[in-house]
Amino acid sequence: MQKGNCIIGQSGGPTAAINASLSGVLQCILENGLYDKVYGMVNGIEGLLQGKYLDLSSIFTTKESLDKLTNTPAMYLGSCRFKLPTCEHSEDVYTILFDFFETHHITTVFYIGGNDSMDTVLKLSAYAKENNKEINVIGIPKTIDNDLPITDHTPGFGSAAKYVATSLLEIAHDTYIYNIPSVTIVEIMGRNAGWLTAAAALARTEYSPAPDLIYLPEVPFNMERFIEDVKEIQKTRKNVIVAISEGIKNDKGEYISASSSSVDAFGHKQLCGAGKTLENTLKDALKCKVRSVELNVLQRAGGHIASLTDLNESVAIGKVAALAGAEGETAKMLCYKRTSNVPYQTEIFSYDIHQIANLEKTVPTEWISEKGNNITEEFMAYLRPLIEGETTLRFENGIPAFANIRHLHDKTFFKK
Repeated sequence: MQKGNCIIGQSGGPTAAINASLSGVLQCILENGLYDKVYGMVNGIEGLLQGKYLDLSSIFTTKESLDKLTNTPAMYLGSCRFKLPTCEHSEDVYTILFDFFETHHITTVFYIGGNDSMDTVLKLSAYAKENNKEINVIGIPKTIDNDLPITDHTPGFGSAAKYVATSLLEIAHDTYIYNIPSVTIVEIMGRNAGWLTAAAALARTEYSPAPDLIYLPEVPFNMERFIEDVKEIQKTRKNVIVAISEGIKNDKGEYISASSSSVDAFGHKQLCGAGKTLENTLKDALKCKVRSVELNVLQRAGGHIASLTDLNESVAIGKVAALAGAEGETAKMLCYKRTSNVPYQTEIFSYDIHQIANLEKTVPTEWISEKGNNITEEFMAYLRPLIEGETTLRFENGIPAFANIRHLHDKTFFKK
């Protein structure tokens, strides 16, 4: 088992559990002496290219500090939306990165993130192989979208699903108090995959059927049929609550709400206002009170209501990743395999990054109702275990005590 040093980066969107995976990597390294020193990229690959990094070995030295990190939402190391270019187009970028790795005796690079982050793992590992660099590159999954292939689910999804379900239940309580016919539309993140929106169904109780309707991007959205669906519910219920994915599309594959020109660094269209679009349409069609609620960034990093199952699994996958890197594995992403629903059990395994990067896992159509406006009981059985368990946070002055992230916002932090 090689030693040397390692470096860890995080990128993409935040979650309530990504720091738990970072904590898992650090815990395993400290417990087993896998590396001499652990560095952390600040703001991912992009930040490292700017010379921004931390010595994590000197920051996280106690169980207490690692436990605090586990329960800290978003990204301790910061993030980026940087698309690593191919070596053919920008070899100087790879020269800078691998010169840093060699200067700092890095033998393993861990990168925690979602779809685009796994593309970075793919490119770094390919460059290392083609240029005989003895550096292992390991991907650790993270995304509330739950859209990485091969793995049963992704770290971060369970906590976001718990937040969404709780928010829907609270919206239902808010809505039912008025003796006024109404429709409430809740817009939930999900560009091409509806996993998180489907989790809204977990809000249903013996007294509340909300959300009454669920629309995912996997099924073409028809405005006329949507209006009729709402009218049908109104025949028996005063208040209708609808959950929709931000990425719902018409039968031509066009986003209901996409901006015509704005795209991010990866070429993804910036979506805006699917809920507001439906709100305006329903107001004209139904002549009743209609409002839309966009959960927006709140659903990404709700550390105060994280799933204990999610955090525990995220720590575990970080520990297995640390061992995989130290044992010489490379060009791999760690994955969950579900072995049982009741009782809920999983195993962790590594898988070839070539079969994961730049691919997307959407909701199976057999898990969506025939009318395309709800989900099946089989889907519910898949979702339920992922939100189980509550975290125990430490509070200071009435608010959660999270890890110190001054290095992410203080402009003077990295000045020499």
